[in-house]
Amino acid sequence: MTPMQTSLTENVTPIALDGEAVCAGFFGRTPVFALANGEALIAEIGAERRVKLHEKAAVLTAQCAHGRLVTGGDDGRVMEMRADGAVKELANEKGKWIDALVLREDGATAWSVAKIVSARDAKGEVKTFTAPSGVRGLCFMPKGYRLALAHYNGVSMWFPNTAAEPEGLAWRGSHLDVTISPDGKFAVTAMQENALHGWRVADRKDMRMTGYPSKTRSFSWSHDGKWLATSGAEACIVWPFDSKDGPMGKGPRECGVRSARVTRVAFHPRALVLAAGYDDGWVMLCRLSDGSELLVRRPDAEKGGAISALAWSDDGRKLVFGAEDGAAGLLDLPA
Repeated sequence: MTPMQTSLTENVTPIALDGEAVCAGFFGRTPVFALANGEALIAEIGAERRVKLHEKAAVLTAQCAHGRLVTGGDDGRVMEMRADGAVKELANEKGKWIDALVLREDGATAWSVAKIVSARDAKGEVKTFTAPSGVRGLCFMPKGYRLALAHYNGVSMWFPNTAAEPEGLAWRGSHLDVTISPDGKFAVTAMQENALHGWRVADRKDMRMTGYPSKTRSFSWSHDGKWLATSGAEACIVWPFDSKDGPMGKGPRECGVRSARVTRVAFHPRALVLAAGYDDGWVMLCRLSDGSELLVRRPDAEKGGAISALAWSDDGRKLVFGAEDGAAGLLDLPA
């Protein structure tokens, strides 16, 4: 492994969240966070704004993408905030917990409550589907208005606008999350037993990705779709998807090896550079081409809060991170 070459810590502006970060993203070049305490923070440096999205309720799941921050709470509400601060309630499941949600570029949103999945299109029309068991993971597929749903014994692929029964990808066990390759050829799930399972969608060919010491809770595809980075080990585990067989018969690459567990991963939107957050609060950048590493954050304390949110701006010039202990920061990459 190439030793750490330099540090970017002087390029980081600290941000005080005053709450656990559930997710992070950008409105343009301005960082935005969803906090577990029900707040959203638009972290424009010197002009921060806080918006209460869930009164007396916790945010359980959130996603920031395509100019929207959407949160799901233990109050059953699905809330949307846009860059201008406008807030809208997209759904109210009347006190039920929102287990998962996902956003689509055209403004569609989907969420799950136990076995019930709801898909709200860009016009506001909602369709529902009852899955075979509780749905813990959701992903919009890249082609067509279609969702992949992770549940017990596999994945269902559902077209909300058709009456056809969803197609299934079967594998015994509990599937906690799902991601689809940018070309739509592969589906990968994180499982209860510290492993990933994958399918080649066209022919349902199975692939097993094992050896993790803990569960994978963060996925990220490279901009070219040839690599899938994952959390859950004392390194970023990066699987190759550059052939028609994906990682079948191939081992993964490892980068950012440390004596701490990776909790969040995020590929740069334009380069083969991977951001990694760890359970001791460290943040690093790893370049796949030569294995070089750049330190972004070393906590002041011996062990900081685990990194729970990590995201790049669309232009790849800024990286934002947030932690469970309320610490956060914004990295501006030098020109």
